[in-house]
Amino acid sequence: MAFVQLAEGELHYRLDGPEDAPVLVLSNSLGTDLGMWDTQVPAFSEHFRVLRYDTRGHGRSLVTDGPYSIEQLGQDVLALLDALDIERAHFCGLSMGGLIGQWLGIHAGQRLDKLVVCNTAAKIGDPAMWNPRIETVLRDGTAAMAALRDGAIARWFTPEFSAAQPQQVKPITDMLAATSPSGYAANCAAVRDADFREQLDRIRAPLLVIAGSEDAVTPPSGSLFIQRHVKGAEYAEFHAAHLSNVQAGDAFSQRVLDFLLDRI
Repeated sequence: MAFVQLAEGELHYRLDGPEDAPVLVLSNSLGTDLGMWDTQVPAFSEHFRVLRYDTRGHGRSLVTDGPYSIEQLGQDVLALLDALDIERAHFCGLSMGGLIGQWLGIHAGQRLDKLVVCNTAAKIGDPAMWNPRIETVLRDGTAAMAALRDGAIARWFTPEFSAAQPQQVKPITDMLAATSPSGYAANCAAVRDADFREQLDRIRAPLLVIAGSEDAVTPPSGSLFIQRHVKGAEYAEFHAAHLSNVQAGDAFSQRVLDFLLDRI
């Protein structure tokens, strides 16, 4: 296990792939950890130095008092890059990780080569959706996280995928049950408060937006909004629910590689 020391604690990360290859940063969704990208690492690490990390409040990374902000989480990424002496990198984030990617594209574009945002939106939900969840998690702790895990199966994967691939579904949803309740609630607040709808035109990095056709959490309409508001952005859609990288698997990996390696 590897850690970078931030001012408030340690950020957990992992590196795979050739040391001299271009760096690709992978950013996890709300309620998961860096293991959500296990399906992609074999393909990605053939071409890139793959840098995964547990977002603050998740996995083995620091849990600090909330609420968090997407700016704070984006600054954590920049601190990680600085600590590892990485000047520029590709970045791929899903859901909350996609919000972090948008923030980086808007505010730290000079650190990015190419940007991929998946199953996300410029604004995800509203306080009426997020506040009750935050209150429940802070009140009920681990019991609430276990209940969220059970509900996440239907949000994160289509019914046919869950039935056919339980060995892929269970490790991912177990990540949610294992997430710190206070860290999860703090990150819910970061997602709740993020709104990049009026800033997307500031993204200059080449951008690929990926959606899941069956994603009820962040429907394709939100992805298409991003694509339309960033000049030259590409769009791809897979038959998947919220975690398209897991459900679409190799097809997802190939589309990202084609974009990053200019194969299209």
